Amino acid sequence: MRLRGLQKVAGALALTLAACSSADGGGNSAKSQAASATTLGTLPPVTSESTTSTSSTTTTTEPATSSTTAAPAQPSVAATLPKVRALQERLAELGYDVGTPDGRWGARTTYSLMAFQKVEGLTADGADGPQTQAALAAATKPGPMVPGGAATRIEIDVARQVMFHWVNGSLARILTVSTGNNERYCVDGECSVAVTPGGTFRIGRKAAGLEVAPLGELWWPMYFNGGIAIHGSPSVPAYPASHGCIRIPMYAAPTFYDEVSAGTRVHVLNSPEAEAPPDEGKAVPNAVVPPDTTTTTSPPQTTTTTTVEVVPETATTTTGLPATIPATTGP
Repeated sequence: MRLRGLQKVAGALALTLAACSSADGGGNSAKSQAASATTLGTLPPVTSESTTSTSSTTTTTEPATSSTTAAPAQPSVAATLPKVRALQERLAELGYDVGTPDGRWGARTTYSLMAFQKVEGLTADGADGPQTQAALAAATKPGPMVPGGAATRIEIDVARQVMFHWVNGSLARILTVSTGNNERYCVDGECSVAVTPGGTFRIGRKAAGLEVAPLGELWWPMYFNGGIAIHGSPSVPAYPASHGCIRIPMYAAPTFYDEVSAGTRVHVLNSPEAEAPPDEGKAVPNAVVPPDTTTTTSPPQTTTTTTVEVVPETATTTTGLPATIPATTGP
């Protein structure tokens, strides 16, 4: 009688658990049945194999993923440096200011390659793409823009945004520059247009280090036409971006300042004649030299009606991916 009573109690408990399983919507029916079987003492013991199987079922509901965006293998330093050095040596041979070739790609190499691309009429992106490599192989050192000019002189080509420095009849260096952007600007209630006037001038006042003018900061400026100066700037984009001055890269400014004496002839070519602003520079003592910048900035968008298609060089390079230089609001 006592055993029969226990069986009745167990049966009732099993019915109660089944009812709870139905109340859960059936989602836990297997768990309820397992609990019921445990209560009745009929559930077989769980083995390690069944545990593994359950774990496997749980962990394989989502397929394992594999990476498909792994970065391509980069060339070793030993394989890259000779290529960069060969590029630097070729640029130096053609007159571009790369300094001492060392196989390291930096702002100086980027600026020098950009100057080469400007001279050769290529896309001035500072990258050694296929077109640039082909042009480098066939290029020769540029000739004078002013035949019969003074043996020591500076030639600034506004159209190509480059500068040539001739010393004793030889081409000493070629630099990329950024000149007046031809846009209207206003300072202290006076407005003008940012033009780099064409003509022939001479280097006049020079200021070592930093000088602050109403339109911004000028590093090692050499004035040659009123307030128009050749000066260093941390921003020398591939296109005209100044208020009229000739920006050159910061690394070149101190040595260029030392090499160019007052009275040196300056020829500004392929630019309209215009009135130059007055020289209002103010020297700043103990100034800290800013570094060259290499952040990418796109040139301003322009509307064109030409039907000639210009194919830019590919972004793939064999020696590195330099960056273009941003524009600021300096002179």
